[in-house]
Amino acid sequence: MAAMTVASSLALLSLILPPVSIVSSATVALVTLRRGAYEGLLVLLSASVASAVLGIVVLGSFQFAFGYALILWLPVWVLSIVLREGRHLSLAFEIASALGVLAVMGFYLFAQNPADYWQEVLSIMVDPMLQASEVPVEQLTQTLALLAKYMTGVIATGSVTGLLLGLLLARWWQANLYNPGGFRTEYLSLRMPSRFTMTTIVIFLIASLSSGMIAELAWNIGIILFMLYSFIGTAIAHALISTTKAKHFLLPFFYMLLFVVPHIVLPVAIIGLSDTWLNLRKNIKTPSNT
Repeated sequence: MAAMTVASSLALLSLILPPVSIVSSATVALVTLRRGAYEGLLVLLSASVASAVLGIVVLGSFQFAFGYALILWLPVWVLSIVLREGRHLSLAFEIASALGVLAVMGFYLFAQNPADYWQEVLSIMVDPMLQASEVPVEQLTQTLALLAKYMTGVIATGSVTGLLLGLLLARWWQANLYNPGGFRTEYLSLRMPSRFTMTTIVIFLIASLSSGMIAELAWNIGIILFMLYSFIGTAIAHALISTTKAKHFLLPFFYMLLFVVPHIVLPVAIIGLSDTWLNLRKNIKTPSNT
């Protein structure tokens, strides 16, 4: 009952503050990781119904809140089952990326021209700002046209990232309650299998060597796959920094940089990608209390 109340309330709050959805997802994931798929499903469905009721009271309609809750929690419930039964974060990450890829491919399958759709949406969003600024219309139109080609992948990547952050938060809660220190060991050893890395490289080769809709689809899929390696690169950087004397200062600084300077994610992801062959943590022994 407590998990249902927390999850449904946070789901509705996340309509206003999207980052709250991570905590909401983690609530469902924690129950699933600890008690199993059945009890996790009960919490998911109960919280979805509670969200629908809250939606009627707050928004005057239940459809949006109910649908949002299902989209928010159903994938993280699946990932939690995968992690509970498979016991490997890398497998959960693979499944998460597969869900994102399927979402992108489904959108391209049913939308006549995704880029045109997103350009129209973006134009509506920036129109008020355009009226109040002196940015040349032609320059802005070109920027929107370029961005629209990759919006499907960007949104799917954001959704997958949110799911994984919710899953990791739940795993951290679980470890703190039942296996102190277990999450740190599990996350810092995270690495993707070589087959996943090779698939990612093939996708980027297709995107680079092809043209038209095929290239556009490949780039959008590649964004999702590449994003996962930022998690790997972060784990490697954490493990490396943990061996330094200034770790208590450098670790918070590093994570702050990830949020404040988004461009740093690119080199971090490249480090994660290269780890498939270089095994950068093989000689790193981090202290147990980090």
